[in-house]
Amino acid sequence: MKKMSLRTRVLTGAVAAAALGAGTFGAMSANASTPAAAPATTVKADTANRNLQQTTHLTLDAATKAAKAALDAAKKENQRVAVSIVDRNGNTILTLRGDGSGPQAYESAEKKAYTAVSWNAPTSELAKRLAQAPNLKDIPGTLFLAGGAPVQVKGAPVAGIGVAGAPSGDLDEKFAQAGVAALAK
Repeated sequence: MKKMSLRTRVLTGAVAAAALGAGTFGAMSANASTPAAAPATTVKADTANRNLQQTTHLTLDAATKAAKAALDAAKKENQRVAVSIVDRNGNTILTLRGDGSGPQAYESAEKKAYTAVSWNAPTSELAKRLAQAPNLKDIPGTLFLAGGAPVQVKGAPVAGIGVAGAPSGDLDEKFAQAGVAALAK
């Protein structure tokens, strides 16, 4: 066997140390990324103990049906409007902007729908409440003008329909009610 020079021995030792270090680091990394074992017991939610609540929401198909009914009612009267449907939590399900509706109609329809579902009342009724509580109008995301109608199941709000763009809030609300009525069919 040949005798290795000092330089060769140092280089060989450095390579061996690097390989050993890389293997150790890789093993440590693999162990660090291994998830912890699942706990031995599984906790089950007891639905009878009021920890969970079930809610009712419109499907996208139902919201589309209501929005189209509201747009059709407006079209029959030559009105250009936007229609918005929000869920029980005020989240927009969909908004349809009718041909020729004004730029303000889209946002106004969403706010009317949000307001109607938040108070479970038509926005025309809520607008009347401003005389007694003028600060209501300061609540973000609301619009206290006629044109919003709640969708109810057993008296509880599950959605709101807002219409905006007609020359009067009474017309907007009439079209929103047409959307609510379409859901009953």
